Amino acid sequence: MTPALQFGRAEPGLLYVVRPAVFGLVFHDEKLACVRVTRDMPYHDLPGGAVDGAETEEQALVREFLEETGMTVAPVERIVEAGQYFRKSDGEPVNNIGGVWIARMVALDPTRKVEDDHELVWLHPRTALAELRHDAHAWAVAAWLRR
Repeated sequence: MTPALQFGRAEPGLLYVVRPAVFGLVFHDEKLACVRVTRDMPYHDLPGGAVDGAETEEQALVREFLEETGMTVAPVERIVEAGQYFRKSDGEPVNNIGGVWIARMVALDPTRKVEDDHELVWLHPRTALAELRHDAHAWAVAAWLRR
């Protein structure tokens, strides 16, 4: 599986597991939905994550948004496919490969969020460009801003 765009650098000698993934851009009041993840070192990501089993990207996007933020979304348009080499918090080297989607917020119920270390934060898109952990996520935000 070779993505249209590849971000990050593979460290020599490591075997990167290809992980189908999907992430989303939801805008509200001129701000972008992001998640602040509080693990060893806090960081910001776009909501999203692994595509499980036979899920479509759209199904995974809806599930991931709900798990991470309590937000129900409707996928609108896939704007880019990208890969991102990185090491998960447990040290496992992975290459997230998949789409970044524009999605629409349908509902928000924080009680439906299940990932305790994820917090929904609304960032100005230019702030998100500087704060997002992955270059692939920042590139997707930049691509949206240039539309």
